[in-house]
Amino acid sequence: MFRWAVICLVISLIAGGLGLTGVSVFAKRPVADLLRAVFLGFLVLVGFAYLVSSAVVHSEVVPALVAISV
Repeated sequence: MFRWAVICLVISLIAGGLGLTGVSVFAKRPVADLLRAVFLGFLVLVGFAYLVSSAVVHSEVVPALVAISV
């Protein structure tokens, strides 16, 4: 993911240097929005995993599941 961000940054810088502002904007804006959405989605999933793991640890279901599986 970081590699794609760097590639788009280089494309944007080259296009901006050559005066192709449309290409420069296209290389920056949608890709930045996509990477931001992926990152925020990752943070949401990590937070959800943390909440679920703390709920399972403090639950009475785990000993019952262990007793059933043995």
